[in-house]
Amino acid sequence: MLFNSLRNIGIAAHIDAGKTTVTERILFYTGTTRKMGEVHDGQATMDFMKQEQERGITIASAAITCSWKGSQINLIDTPGHVDFTIEVERSLRVIDGLVAVFCAVSGVEPQSETVWHQADRYKVPRIAFINKMDRTGADFSEAVAMMNRYLDANAVPFQLPIGSEEDFAGIIDVIDQQAFIFDGNEWTLAAIPEDYRENALAARSHLIEKISEFDDTILELFLEDKEVGADLIRRVARQATLKMMLTPVFCGAAYKNKGIPQLLDAVIDYLPSPLDVGAVVGADTDDAEKLHTRCPSAKSPFAALAFKLIHDPFVGQQTFIRIYSGHLSSGMAVMNSTRGKQERIGRILRIHAKDREEISEAGPGEIVALIGMKFTKTGDTLCDPEQPLLLESIQVPLAVVELKITPAKRADQGKLGEALNKLTNEDPSFHVRYNDETEETVIAGMGELHLEIIVDRLLHEHKVEVNVGEPSVAYRETITGEVEAEYRHVKQTGGKGQFAQTLFRIEPNEGHGYEFVDKIKGGAIPLEFIPSVDKGIRKTIADGILTGFPIVDVKIVLLDGKYHPVDSSDLAFQTCASICFRQGFLKAGPILLEPVMKVEINTPDENIGEIVGNLNRRRGRVESMRRFRKGSQKLVAIVPLSEMFGYANQLRNLSSGRASFSMDFYRYMPVSKTLQEEIIKKLKEKKDGQS
Repeated sequence: MLFNSLRNIGIAAHIDAGKTTVTERILFYTGTTRKMGEVHDGQATMDFMKQEQERGITIASAAITCSWKGSQINLIDTPGHVDFTIEVERSLRVIDGLVAVFCAVSGVEPQSETVWHQADRYKVPRIAFINKMDRTGADFSEAVAMMNRYLDANAVPFQLPIGSEEDFAGIIDVIDQQAFIFDGNEWTLAAIPEDYRENALAARSHLIEKISEFDDTILELFLEDKEVGADLIRRVARQATLKMMLTPVFCGAAYKNKGIPQLLDAVIDYLPSPLDVGAVVGADTDDAEKLHTRCPSAKSPFAALAFKLIHDPFVGQQTFIRIYSGHLSSGMAVMNSTRGKQERIGRILRIHAKDREEISEAGPGEIVALIGMKFTKTGDTLCDPEQPLLLESIQVPLAVVELKITPAKRADQGKLGEALNKLTNEDPSFHVRYNDETEETVIAGMGELHLEIIVDRLLHEHKVEVNVGEPSVAYRETITGEVEAEYRHVKQTGGKGQFAQTLFRIEPNEGHGYEFVDKIKGGAIPLEFIPSVDKGIRKTIADGILTGFPIVDVKIVLLDGKYHPVDSSDLAFQTCASICFRQGFLKAGPILLEPVMKVEINTPDENIGEIVGNLNRRRGRVESMRRFRKGSQKLVAIVPLSEMFGYANQLRNLSSGRASFSMDFYRYMPVSKTLQEEIIKKLKEKKDGQS
């Protein structure tokens, strides 16, 4: 396979913009499927999970391989719902180009912006597809204007629609100045209708003017009012797109099979191959400042990134990897440099959504699944054992909603643990902890829907029925002051006793998590017991002190201590450090942090007052208001998550169903002293009621 004919692309958008329908049409037109699956009847090829089919939404990113005009396309369909943003994150980390889908009626919606900014962070070139041109209210020009207004996309139409809404009849190729007239699933090439010729010429002139900024030859031809050839326009537009200086815009109606073959041509013409992306950079495993490059060549040392794990009931765990350089074959030994473990490659699969094809080898640029990986997790680097490096990992969002679950049958406790372990391996944004006191398992995720899906999967995939509590906010604890804490732990039980003494400084460590620094001098605490001090503190941090929620952003500096040659042990120092930390924490100005969400609301003008008033009552702060489209506004507010439960129904009532919203995690912020006391009191009452 030629690297320049390979495309690793993702399809992403706001929920309901039609990205899965676009993907289904791509699979049909490339001959990958013979029947077009539909989201609304649960038959979409890419939405093969039971939960996706029931809800008509994409939950997990799905990978599939197809071909178009001699090029291989590895395609990843991603979710649009904010609760599954980790799926978008890991997909954007490994793809080379993105098709951003927008609804012709709604234009740029809240999650569209989130996905766009994620793609900016990973420097992914993209093209745009304005979908649903056949829908009532479709407005191509306004959708393009919104892309430039809200996303700073430098979006330029490479196609124009012929008609819109129920009169959407075709599309105009702006570069070649020709029309595609639709007739069912087919189309015919024709001259541009007379009514559209002037607009088509103006669009071509606008396109040339835009790309003349990137090429002197085109600039000269444009200034001299000379003809610019189609091949030259495409070549320069491609380079501008690859450098993220331009976003080509295309249009169609995926559900009615309009515009998909032309979109596939655009994927090949304007999105990058692995060769265009070039060398990947990784850090040295011994010195993070030292960097190594790996070129997309089979002759380079092997380097790949694991970006997704799936537990398949038929073949076991599948580890999806993107190969950046080198050659991979069955039976080959590779190094997991993230964990310092060696892995042996078992079977290699090329995935076609829920189907799979076994292959014996794979090369640079390919996305494949591996069977038999023992240690590899999401974000791990696999590389040549002789020339190791560490690739940039995947950014995992924080879990902000918690749920307490217990197995319906006590005998299923072990089975539940195994199932949750598999689910946490698959989804890094899903967390599990066990409360020894209440004997409850606490699961945490990105939102209510995220955890609802997890519970559903426990029942249907893992056959474990659980009793579920109410969703609750995942608070955090931290400190505001600096203190020194000292504790002497002595316990005599007749036989060998316990002795340990520790002195350490506890400091705030905002934004840097937990940090442990050893400043012991002269062997006051033997080297073998230093990790015991760290371990004792870590366990206390995980369980919390004020509320039972984890403690974050603290730095421990171990200053001094004492030991006994007979009575000191690992357990003694763990216990001593734990009690010492508890005592110091309570003197260091402990506070409670709550997750705060960035909420974006699109609302008709007449509902602004009521919605803003409602946000204020929810302890919200409106950050900005701007004109969204004629007759409607877009509000951006910062609101505590604890105030957002049940908001969807209330917003529907306030706006008669016309307003919509999305929310994304913003950051953890301190709660007021009064509210902190209320929260601690409620949590204590709840705990007492359960005991």
